[in-house]
Amino acid sequence: MIIKSAEFIKSSNSLTNCPNDNLPEFAFIGRSNVGKSSLINMLVNRHNLAKTAAKPGKTRLINHFLINKSWYLVDLPGYGYASASKSEVSNWNNFISEYLLKRTNLYNLFVLVDSRLKPQKIDIEFINNLGKIQIPFTIVFTKTDKISKKIVSSNLKNFNTELSETWEVFPTFILSSSPKNIGKNDILNIIEQSRVIK
Repeated sequence: MIIKSAEFIKSSNSLTNCPNDNLPEFAFIGRSNVGKSSLINMLVNRHNLAKTAAKPGKTRLINHFLINKSWYLVDLPGYGYASASKSEVSNWNNFISEYLLKRTNLYNLFVLVDSRLKPQKIDIEFINNLGKIQIPFTIVFTKTDKISKKIVSSNLKNFNTELSETWEVFPTFILSSSPKNIGKNDILNIIEQSRVIK
């Protein structure tokens, strides 16, 4: 897939405020500061479509970007630590859950996981919950350029071991690096295939 156009459409603080044209949606989510905005910018060949920040919790709304005038890339608030009040974080969690459970035109959710870290409980729990509610998803391990291939491999193996306690088959995963464009074609291919299949 070639990205010919990418434009910001709107930010929403609830499901009812999201676009209602029923175009296919592909959403991105992960722990705060996992590199989500950088990955989105890499996918669409733009440096500033999604806002990046050193402080965790920059994304506070559901952001819709129209891609090739035919589908939406959706930037969801991160889960976990963020520089916000407890009430704000609680509100994010509620409307993220509502989006995942009720957004019928959500084709696939890309769950971003920091490849530099050993398996984090919050990531494992989130992925297991997706399985329970049967949300189609793909795991994207980010920042693989920041550490050696050996450490990436070890962390992936440990992640697999954690998930094997609840999953018979390890979910689909992609290795990525925003600065080096690693994983870009793999993610876009999954989006293209999902649109065709569904």
